[in-house]
Amino acid sequence: MRYILISQVDETLENVQDEISTYVKKYDKLPEIISTKDQHTAYERATAFYPIKHKYDYAHFDESDDLFREIKFGLKVHDNFYLVTVSKPLEETEELLQIIIIVTIAMIALILFTTYIINRNVLNRIWKPFYSTVEKVRKYDLSRQENMTLEKTGIDEFNILNESINSMTERVQKDYLSLKQFTGHAAHEMQTPLAIIRTKLEMLMQNEILLKHDTVQITDIEKAVHKLSRLYQSLLLLTKVENRQFVLNEEVHLDKIIKDKCAEFWEMIEAKGIKMKLFLEPVLLSFHQHLAEIIIGNLLNNAIRYNTQKGTIEIILQPDYLSIANTSTLAELDKEKVFQRFYRHQGAQEEGNGLGLSIVRQICDLAGYTLVYKHVSGEHVFKIIFNK
Repeated sequence: MRYILISQVDETLENVQDEISTYVKKYDKLPEIISTKDQHTAYERATAFYPIKHKYDYAHFDESDDLFREIKFGLKVHDNFYLVTVSKPLEETEELLQIIIIVTIAMIALILFTTYIINRNVLNRIWKPFYSTVEKVRKYDLSRQENMTLEKTGIDEFNILNESINSMTERVQKDYLSLKQFTGHAAHEMQTPLAIIRTKLEMLMQNEILLKHDTVQITDIEKAVHKLSRLYQSLLLLTKVENRQFVLNEEVHLDKIIKDKCAEFWEMIEAKGIKMKLFLEPVLLSFHQHLAEIIIGNLLNNAIRYNTQKGTIEIILQPDYLSIANTSTLAELDKEKVFQRFYRHQGAQEEGNGLGLSIVRQICDLAGYTLVYKHVSGEHVFKIIFNK
């Protein structure tokens, strides 16, 4: 821009030079000097002819501090030589340049801002179906047995995506229902053989001669049947929880349940010399009495079984959360697998089916609670947050 404006000033100076040279050729005299604010002309006697050569420079004119653009050229009048200087101030050019720059920047900023607003609105409208799909996928819960229905859009790519997700969720739903039915049926089918085995085992244990010779084998069978029975009960409970057969509308005093469970497990606690630390506040929940007892029972049972001799168990009950922390010989559990079915720490020596924490997790999900596990200062901490 500066180059263009200076070129225009130079062109004006050259026009003035042509006018003065034409006037001298026609009248053989110098034209009258008329200096204005926008232009100043000066004649200076010279001893020789000044070659016709243009020279443009920034210069200070008289006592003014403004910048000027000037042209100098030589003329011969009545055998006399003159050096003619024509100057034009650059103040207005600089001001014009500043104005142009400011206007240009303002226009660019306005264009960018307008483009941003338009693009944002357009992109939001275009990508709205995509974000809607992402939100539905994020909130989709397989255990609720609800079909995911993604609406058609005006964009082919999103329609293909939605159709693929709909098809995938339908297949997953069918597989999930099939697996859940299998688990439920398997749990129910286990009931009759277990009852038969238990009855036959009781009959064998009444036979004193057989019991005298095969005590170890019969004891092992009894333990296996007991373990299988607990597995059956756990699988049956999981099936009921997943099928949402429990209505969570009972008034449950959680602090009272904790005290009752501690009394129930007191013999195990004393046998290991465990020190109990209870910090309980009265908490009333709209929940299910039996499920609340299962949660407390499973967490407390694990805290006792996997604890050390003369270890500690700390239970904190607040209106917003329940925390059960215990010392243990086991290292930190795998946070990615701790709530999976049949997960057991490789260092665990106590018998168990690995379903206790999975049941607690399923019940918490059913109630909308958040179950968190962390390992702090050598203690295993399980925390249930009662999301209101």
